[in-house]
Amino acid sequence: MMSSSMDELLPPVPAPVIDIRDLAVVRGGRVALDGVSVQVARGTITGLLGPSGCGKTTLMRCIVGTQIVAGGSVLVLGHPAGSAQLRHRVGYVTQDPTIYPDLPVVDNVRYFAALSGTDRQDVDDAIEAVGLHGYRKARAGNLSGGQKTRVSLACALVARPDLLVLDEPTVGLDPVLRADLWDRFDRLARDGTTLLVSSHVMDEADRCEDLVLLRAGKILAHTTPARLREDTGCQSLEHAFLAIIRRGTAKSTA
Repeated sequence: MMSSSMDELLPPVPAPVIDIRDLAVVRGGRVALDGVSVQVARGTITGLLGPSGCGKTTLMRCIVGTQIVAGGSVLVLGHPAGSAQLRHRVGYVTQDPTIYPDLPVVDNVRYFAALSGTDRQDVDDAIEAVGLHGYRKARAGNLSGGQKTRVSLACALVARPDLLVLDEPTVGLDPVLRADLWDRFDRLARDGTTLLVSSHVMDEADRCEDLVLLRAGKILAHTTPARLREDTGCQSLEHAFLAIIRRGTAKSTA
């Protein structure tokens, strides 16, 4: 009689979309990331949270392959970050809109569609996804700050990326627009896109499935909103984050 272990009967665990091990980065003679290790699961929204200057943007640059690293490894979708195989599989939206202000919205998106080899329907879908259908012919430079952010997002979405990296996409937006963007992020995740979203606004953490809390280039916690509240006894995620910081400071000085 043949027998099987329980492990053999379980379905295989999917490989993480992002797999970072012992990552170290030095910028301007200062340690920007210090031994960072983290994994991000497929089809999730992971919030990268922490104060300005804590290393969020540097970590995202490592993931998209634009940052020189001093040590460690970064695998994205099974390939080293920045590999040619990832060119059309990873979308990156920076804090400043990366658009051509003299071109209409539709031509901005068409340009990025041409780079990624997608078609007219993908252009229409991307513009519709960010709620700019009524601004297709508007010159990008004449749009509001929030609308320019949406154009940048459409330019990233048109390639239909497996991973979407968003660096503080809601900074400076009004609460209604912020909520609308997060609703769109939720729909993308449900459709299978993996999102990594940085923010220093703690109330956005509740829109994320996983949270990575950064401070001074180190990960303080990799958790969920519910587990963070349970571990700290704080209902406010901002207070919970402060509790984690105080706990870490107490350990380092003990």
